[in-house]
Amino acid sequence: MGAVLLTLGFVTLALLVASLAIGPAGQAAAAPSHLAAAAPAPTGAQPDPAAGEAAEGEAADGEAAGEAVDTTPPTRPAGERPCPVPLAPSPIGYASICWNASSDDTGVVAYDLYRLDPDGFTRAATTTGTVGGFSGELGRAYTMYVVARDAAGNVSRPSGLITVTAVTGMSPTSTPTPPPGDRLPPSKPTGLRDACLQDYHGVTFCWQPSTDNVAVTAYDVYRESATGYVKAGTLAASTFPNFAESGLVTGQRYTYVVVARDAAGNLSAPSDPLSALARPGLPSPTSSPGLECAVSYRAVTWGPTLSAEITVRNTGTAVIDGWTLTLDYPEPAPRLVAGWSADWTQSGARFSGAARSWNKVLRPGSSTQVGFTASHTAPAPAPVSFTLNGRPCTAA
Repeated sequence: MGAVLLTLGFVTLALLVASLAIGPAGQAAAAPSHLAAAAPAPTGAQPDPAAGEAAEGEAADGEAAGEAVDTTPPTRPAGERPCPVPLAPSPIGYASICWNASSDDTGVVAYDLYRLDPDGFTRAATTTGTVGGFSGELGRAYTMYVVARDAAGNVSRPSGLITVTAVTGMSPTSTPTPPPGDRLPPSKPTGLRDACLQDYHGVTFCWQPSTDNVAVTAYDVYRESATGYVKAGTLAASTFPNFAESGLVTGQRYTYVVVARDAAGNLSAPSDPLSALARPGLPSPTSSPGLECAVSYRAVTWGPTLSAEITVRNTGTAVIDGWTLTLDYPEPAPRLVAGWSADWTQSGARFSGAARSWNKVLRPGSSTQVGFTASHTAPAPAPVSFTLNGRPCTAA
């Protein structure tokens, strides 16, 4: 009996050793210590909330770091053209245009249409397509431009300016008739020329005066910005219109257009754009301190001949002893034939008349008359600026 028990004890011990050494698939049952750390939590154990939040925060930070801010504006709208709608939504008239679609890295969401009013450009319509317009007076011309906008708020450069007439459909119609009154706009300003005042620190330019069936009352000057056209100034109508703007970056070019306006609020088509250079100006002449002058210009033409009569007046307080009068014409300039009361020469579009011995002294308040004849091609141009001894003179 004792032997049997002893034998059973050895068998039990052998089975116990075998169960520790060999797993169910013939592998070692004891896992390495580094795998034991990855074993699943015991039944009923709860995850650590702090550890989960930390992991989510790291993921969120990673996503934010990977996101790029959209700062790229859409491309500039182009191909602007008249595009009357078949059935205008207004019984009195509708002005509309079409343009080519802009492109953007994330997509264009809208186009804003700006209309030129007497006080400047105002947003008149917003559309998601490439056709836009607004109600207006039948037969009246309207100037406008378009900018594209993306979802991030980036705005494209403005399209070119375009002027269209408000109609009632695909073509103008005689009914309903326009309201009574002046609806004829001034002519488009032409002949824009840079640097009319050489000694000005900034931008200066001048142009040929517009005409109107009644009268031009003012000129509005607009400078192109990154996203539109900003009114840079308004000038009263004159025989020699010119514009000057300071506070600009010397050596940088700026693009301008000019619009003529009459008393009834009719606006001309904008001039062709002018790229004007902001200049440092010239030092003030020291030979003629306190020099001030006024010039009146009158020209008579017959056929290809122009006869100019010019009155030069000393409006300052100092005596002018010796002077040279300079007239700058737009191209194509007249060609000098002969002159009187001054020694006249021509260089390109510039006429210069030097005083004679008998009229070289101009006392304060006094004046002298000079003139010349020249050949020209119609229409005869008018000078865009006058200077005396390098100083600009006002047009009398």
